[in-house]
Amino acid sequence: MAVFGTIGHFWRLAHAGFVLAREGVFSNIDAASLPPSARLPLALARLVARRGAAPPSARLAAAIGRLGPSYVKLGQFLATRPDVVGPAIVRDLEYLQDRMAPFPQAVAERQVTAAFGRPVNEVYAEFGPAVAAASIAQVHRARVSDKLGERDVAVKILRPGVQARFSRDLSDMYAAAHLAERTFRDADRLRPVEVVDTLARSVRMEMDFRLEAAAASEFAENVADDPDFRIPSIDWDRTTKEVLTLEWIDGIPLSDLAALERAGYDLPRLGRVVIQSFLRHALRDGFFHADMHQGNLFVDAKGCVVAVDFGITGRLGPKERRFLAEILFGFITRNYRRVAEVHFEAGYVPETFSIDDFAQAVRAIGEPIHSRTADQISMAKLLTLLFEITAIFEMKTRTELVMLQKTMVVVEGVGRTLDPKLDLWSTAEPVVRSWIEENLGPRGKIEDFGRNLASIGRFANDLPNVLLRGEKLVERLERLSADGFDLSSRTVERIGRAEAQRARFGHTALWVIAVLMAIGLWLR
Repeated sequence: MAVFGTIGHFWRLAHAGFVLAREGVFSNIDAASLPPSARLPLALARLVARRGAAPPSARLAAAIGRLGPSYVKLGQFLATRPDVVGPAIVRDLEYLQDRMAPFPQAVAERQVTAAFGRPVNEVYAEFGPAVAAASIAQVHRARVSDKLGERDVAVKILRPGVQARFSRDLSDMYAAAHLAERTFRDADRLRPVEVVDTLARSVRMEMDFRLEAAAASEFAENVADDPDFRIPSIDWDRTTKEVLTLEWIDGIPLSDLAALERAGYDLPRLGRVVIQSFLRHALRDGFFHADMHQGNLFVDAKGCVVAVDFGITGRLGPKERRFLAEILFGFITRNYRRVAEVHFEAGYVPETFSIDDFAQAVRAIGEPIHSRTADQISMAKLLTLLFEITAIFEMKTRTELVMLQKTMVVVEGVGRTLDPKLDLWSTAEPVVRSWIEENLGPRGKIEDFGRNLASIGRFANDLPNVLLRGEKLVERLERLSADGFDLSSRTVERIGRAEAQRARFGHTALWVIAVLMAIGLWLR
């Protein structure tokens, strides 16, 4: 069965490679930058590329769109990981539109009936056609009538069969990630298997709408006192694993600048609201919307920014929030030495490197920001330089920080769309300074002291158990050192066979994929 599973992985991955090649995705890759084992597949890919393909910047998005919902979601996820795919590919993935053909109305109604165990007309007073369709779900406009009165709602319905499709495609992605870790030199730092793990967790959460509803509910509590940012209310009585019902937002999307201007909104103010709100969520709450593009942000009749779609969110612990605040404040005040010190204090840079050398590298990132006007700063170039520096200093990928960083770029893009002259740093400064004064000033130090005392108390209370476990561990180590640790000849032989098999797999897998691509070319 394992053999058939492996063949299935290779065949489906080869088909995905064929689709990517047909769209010309590999045409501009420099063969000299690849290992010798990858040059034959690249040559075949160039032969397969069809004439009249999409423009270079849109080819990757076009190919992913052809591969189906799992790959659309993978593309969207990789757009949050410039450390893995590079800023250039992230820019290409921004063309990816999660717009799929909607499934039929009758199927949607059957989904609702199955989810609630009663007919659609008993759940909703009215149930209209789909108004948007994505890789995992589609949205309908409906109307409810209950003790709270009549009101319009948005109904998000899980796409039929999507769980089985994602399960199969994720297994293929795991196979490709393991292959990459065995084949490519830089894979240890980029952790492709961990990337797929993160994607798998994200997709599992996105396909359970109760979890998305919980995320939106928590977010709503966090921003309840914010005057210019809010979240739609959840209709828990009409929410299940497969169906999510929430308040319908009659607002103008931030992507429709003409409509915003006609309605008389102050666009620069909206840009500042978006950026400052995101920073408050990340720093104050440690919980942020990780997909804050224009399509997920609306302005209601009161001029309040409303965010929707909480399928992708990010969290920051106290350590990461302090790291973020001090890094941002260091860049704002041009204190590059402090930026470097924070990286070392957080353990993100190995201690074998020099703080002064890292501060010098950080200065190379920061000074271009301050020597240009706001509309001249290229975040893509800054990201490129940042990831080159992280590679030089052997910084391991921190998933939560990379997602935060990518979201910051998206949020800044939204702000710049609303105000081309917007200055990210001066806009961020009041929020960051306020957080630092509150959390790292005298009040914050007192609160830290109280938390530390509580931690010491818990440790002291558990100290007898800790000492007992330590004593047992020492006894085991002493017995091990006295008796030695033997491996049977059979175990040694198995280890040797496993290592040999891994080596053969790493050298031959790309050739197998190349052959399968050639077969696909012959069959087309």
